[in-house]
Amino acid sequence: MRYLSAEESRNVDWLAKSQGHIPGILLMENAGRGIADILLAEKPKGKVVICCGRGNNGGDGFVIARHLNAAGVDVQVLLFADPKELMGDACINQAIIAHSDIHLKVLISPSADDLKSVFKEAEWIVDALVGTGQKGALRTPFDIVVRRINESGAKVLAVDLPSGLDADTGIANDPTIKATITATMVAPKKGFQNPEAQAYLGKLKVVGIGLPKWLMPPS
Repeated sequence: MRYLSAEESRNVDWLAKSQGHIPGILLMENAGRGIADILLAEKPKGKVVICCGRGNNGGDGFVIARHLNAAGVDVQVLLFADPKELMGDACINQAIIAHSDIHLKVLISPSADDLKSVFKEAEWIVDALVGTGQKGALRTPFDIVVRRINESGAKVLAVDLPSGLDADTGIANDPTIKATITATMVAPKKGFQNPEAQAYLGKLKVVGIGLPKWLMPPS
């Protein structure tokens, strides 16, 4: 199986857009729809709380929320950023959520008590906070959010990789999401080979994003 570094993952995305002529919004749609299908296969019966950052990882989270909502799942979206800071495809998908019946709450500086109260109602929490570009320890408020997710007792699905885990080394910073399922795009990340990463990944699922065969990284 081929494992991708963070740089290789970015390159695949760039090639898909620049040479494959696949719009980024379509790649995000495919990723989010694929991850929503993974969660729907788990047959959630309670609330799914989707935690989004301001980047493309958060954009995937908005798409996931829309497809879960369409399937009749009780969904709440938490955005840990000012909506005005969102750009590109993530901004577009946040606007779709904002103009829907999906409950969206903006928490720029959440307290531990605020988070505890929201997470105690969740059967599943989706970690769409940060992506493969994150290096080093998580900054506030993401460190607080991750600690509260881990303490919540809910099942956790991590988008692309658990927030706090280094994509290249597999080193888990303090704190790092402890996922029930990690749904990673295109191919596993190099850091997933680190035995220490296994305690954070949970069950690993690879999600296709609609790339033609010639754009797929070789095995």
